[in-house]
Amino acid sequence: MMLDSAYADVTNNRDQNRFELRLSGDLVGILGYFDMGDSPAQGRPVISFMHTVIVEDFGHRGLAAVLVGRSLDLAREYGWGVKPVCTYVQRFLADHREYRDVVVPLASPARPARPAKGK
Repeated sequence: MMLDSAYADVTNNRDQNRFELRLSGDLVGILGYFDMGDSPAQGRPVISFMHTVIVEDFGHRGLAAVLVGRSLDLAREYGWGVKPVCTYVQRFLADHREYRDVVVPLASPARPARPAKGK
């Protein structure tokens, strides 16, 4: 059963570095983030979206998508670049290309240097 997202309120709790999803005032989900500082290439704050959690009793209602979408909307308003560390956020972004402007790609894992060939 999908829940009407109009009743969901997403706010930024800066003191706890997380977005909070509330239904009728009750906290039912969080999206934790970490401030990576300014990106020299983009000149804007870079925030890693670390984890998305929905209270078990409220699972399977589409609330995680509401939380992530509204959090990305707020990030855009703040001028943040978002690194999608959370696997749920990564999957959400794969299906919601309209947030491309907000996303800062994750760094690729460093490749080991190849040994120089002998002469």
